[in-house]
Amino acid sequence: MQINEQSLTPPAPPAQFSLTESAAERINYLKNKDSNPNLRFRIVVKGGGCSGFQYEFSLDSNILAYTDAVFALHGAEVVIDDVSLGLVAGSQLDYTEDLSQAGFEIKNPQATASCGCGNSFSVAL
Repeated sequence: MQINEQSLTPPAPPAQFSLTESAAERINYLKNKDSNPNLRFRIVVKGGGCSGFQYEFSLDSNILAYTDAVFALHGAEVVIDDVSLGLVAGSQLDYTEDLSQAGFEIKNPQATASCGCGNSFSVAL
């Protein structure tokens, strides 16, 4: 029996969360505008909103809690607490601009429904 070294390597776990180049650029722009290099973009999922859960975005320089996960791209850091991460696992943060609006958007594969604003969603439990 021949053992293939590749078969002994476990598959890489799926990314828990990612951010696009556009989101990283916008976060870095906001950090530079504020002139605080320690700012991180924080995502918290809270109960409420018209679909059951809602995303809350903020910039802060708080000390990281042991339950926080940090995801980074090009110097932009996104912090998500472990409870919120459970609701956005596999998601991607994007920043979009068009003629009518601009803002951050989470593309969440766990969301079973969302409202028109894009900041409220529900999941199957």
